[in-house]
Formats: sequence, C-alpha cells, structure tokens
Amino acid sequence: MESLPTPVPAPGLDWLPGLGAIDTGDCRIVLDGSRPAGRHVAVMPATRSSARVDADRLELRIAPADHDFALALIAAFAAPADAPAAAAPQSRQLLALAGRVAAHDVSVLIEGATGTGKEGLARLVHTLSPRRDCPLVAVNCAALPETMLETTLFGHERGAFTGAVGQGRGLFRAAQGGSLLLDEVSELPLPLQSKLLRAIQEREVLPIGATKPEAIDVRIIAAANRDLAAEVAAGRFRADLYYRLAVFPLRTVPLCERPADITAIAARWLLRAGEGAVCWPTPAALARLAAHGWPGNVRELGNVLDRALVLTEGATIEVSHLVFDRLAPPASVEMDESAAPLGGLVRTHEDRVIRGVLAETASRRAAAERLGISERTLRYKLAAMSARHPTGAAATVQ
Repeated sequence: MESLPTPVPAPGLDWLPGLGAIDTGDCRIVLDGSRPAGRHVAVMPATRSSARVDADRLELRIAPADHDFALALIAAFAAPADAPAAAAPQSRQLLALAGRVAAHDVSVLIEGATGTGKEGLARLVHTLSPRRDCPLVAVNCAALPETMLETTLFGHERGAFTGAVGQGRGLFRAAQGGSLLLDEVSELPLPLQSKLLRAIQEREVLPIGATKPEAIDVRIIAAANRDLAAEVAAGRFRADLYYRLAVFPLRTVPLCERPADITAIAARWLLRAGEGAVCWPTPAALARLAAHGWPGNVRELGNVLDRALVLTEGATIEVSHLVFDRLAPPASVEMDESAAPLGGLVRTHEDRVIRGVLAETASRRAAAERLGISERTLRYKLAAMSARHPTGAAATVQ
C-alpha cells in the first residue's frame, strides 16, 4: 500500500484536516493525517469485512460493498472522543455554529427533541470555549423536586432551614469559572425563574439564608425539549429570562431528518463498544437502520445497537439482530399498516429500505451492492415503485 500523491475526497471525511489517501486495490480510503504520532490505521482488501481496534491502532479488512461503513469507522477513530458524529450537512452546520459561539462568552440555548444530542452539543460548546479548563456542571431541572431546586442551584447557609447542618455550595458556585448546563430549563417553576434571571443579570447569587450576594463567573448553557418561545406565549416561561438564555440559539435535528448520520453514529457506538474486535453491520443491516423512522432518535439507535451486540454470536450484525423499540411507529411509515395486507406491508418496507439506500449512495451500482442485489433487479424494483408512487416517491439516482 503506497500513499497517493493527491488526497482523494470522500463523503464523511472531508471535514477532517490533513487528509491523505491510500489505495487498497479494491477501494480508496481517505485517512486523517493530523492524528497524534503513534496512532495508525491499517487498511487491507478482503472478501469479508472486519475491524480490530486498540488505543493506538485501527486495523480494517474491507470488502468492496462495505466501503461506506469503513469510512465511518475511520472518521470515528480519528475524531475527538467528545465530538458528536456528524456526516449530514445539517449536522456539520450545527457543529460549525457551536464552534463559533464557543469562542464568545454568551449564553446558549439548545432546543430539540429528546434524544437528539443536546447534552453532547452543550459539552462540545464548553470543550471548545476558553472555559474548557474549568468545570462543566450539569443539572436536570425536571429531575429535582421544586423544594430542592433553589438550594441545588444557589446553595444555602448553615441553619437556613431544618436539616441544613452545613453550608451548601450550590451549582452556580461549583461551576465558578466554567459553564452551567441547565437541562430541561422549561421545567423551572416561575418563582425560581425570577431568581435565575437575577443571577444571570447581576452575575451574583444569594444563597438561602445569606444576607450578602456572592459574585459568580459562569457561562449559562440551557437546553429544552419544548419550544421555549411557545412556553413564553402560554405564560409558562418568563419572556425576559428567555431573552437572557437565547442570546445564541441552537436547534438539534431529529435523526429521521439526517439519515446520513445513522452510519456515522453506529460506527462511533460500535467502535466504543468493541473490546478488540468491532462488530460489523452487513449492508442489509445498515439499510434497515437507514429505513427506520427513529422516533426515539439517537437514544433509540443506541438501544438497537446494544441489543444487536447481545444477540449476535460473532463479529457481524445481521438484520435479524436488529430489534426496534415499539413505543411509536416509524416516522417514515406512509400508510396505516394495521389495516394493510401482508403483501402491502412487505412492499412498503422494501420501498423504505430502497429509498434509504438510494439517499445514501452516489450511484445505482453502489446502491445495488449495498442492498445485495443486481443492478437489473434494482431497476425492476425502481420501475415498480414508480408505478405504485407516480408522484415521485421512488427517487432515483444516475
């Protein structure tokens, strides 16, 4: 294997600095040349894909049909441990915005559905900020009873209330010099919202039982799975506090709207879970993951992968190892499946899988390889899909 003189761009890795490329004969893999010395990626052609990893080395044996997952594994190996996986354009744009605001000492509000990575994005903002060497303290405002929230956030003096046998520091003072993540901030009761507003405005806190406020130097990062603007309109959240928190708003995207991230997240998850050998999903398994609606977002994807690791008896994840949560129907379902005959259900599922693979590949040939069928069979299936969906539901690629 010899280094190619000119880097070869590749989907999913063009965001990495210092690119170089190697030619395995069966496929070209773009590598990151900026990793610390001593970390290596070895790539070899094979008829059956496999991966082994330790702290400093990733060894891949890649069959041609598994090129995409190999790229995702390399990207996961090269990326910082706390960096969210981002292959979809909207995810890359979100990370770019997070990187820009991290350098500015302003409050950040992160909104998005549960399980879309709000906490991970908050940690990235802190890690990239000048406050990175000071603590990031996180609290879930919905997890504590209202009677404990005030002392948890602002602290208390000894004897301030029954049972206060010592001084309580409070999370604002614990995060001094760093960042305070207020998760589920929409759940704060209105009286406590007033005290939080004053702490942010005046940069000081008054612990329960204290007579003199204490200065604080803390960056506020708030997260909510509700639309805070709608909460303000409904009278459940203070407008003045909203404007203090939403100096720079960020919004995470549901996983069903960024299917390009599914393979990247799966690679990161399986790379971390692997002890030596990394379980490798088959093209059909990846296509099934791409076709699912993911109502539970990244958390649901993690659950599915963890179950697959339990069910597989080897180093390969098959479609039969994928067990999905049943709390909600897939977001991509386009019909009432409970009333559909079995043949219609099979066709609907097959159409979703094909559409998902076509969206992730650059050509029909690549899509056919990933699906494990011939190009001729794929053309036949696309024609049948077009007949069933004359409005254009059967998207095609050249």
